[in-house]
Amino acid sequence: MASTSVSRVVPASPQQVWNLIGGFASLPDWLPYIPESTALEGGRVRRLTNPDGDVIIERLVAFDEAERHYSYAILQAPFPVNGYVSTIRVHTVPGRDDIAEVQWSGRFNPDNATEAEVVELFTGIYRDGLAALHQSLAS
Repeated sequence: MASTSVSRVVPASPQQVWNLIGGFASLPDWLPYIPESTALEGGRVRRLTNPDGDVIIERLVAFDEAERHYSYAILQAPFPVNGYVSTIRVHTVPGRDDIAEVQWSGRFNPDNATEAEVVELFTGIYRDGLAALHQSLAS
């Protein structure tokens, strides 16, 4: 099983960050790669569409409001992986209440791709996503 993790400090309090990203259907609010999210099954499943029209379906597998994190599994996607589970987590920065650290991590099995290829793919998605989050919070 392959894995990757990317962290970034963003210019907002942990609660402000969580208010923006903590909703399972909130990706379009901060992630340009996902302009559309439809909640299904009472909000436990999301149907995402990317700018190319590709559909990604994900299921919420864990959610912790107090600890500010959630995990999800991909049910359907145009990615060369299976067994994908990812977590988005908001951390406090000791001694600071005006910034937060956001960590986006995932583990997955390559499927018709090398481990290096899928690690590079998701590292890039997470890095670009957290850069977009930073930009959204900075403006």
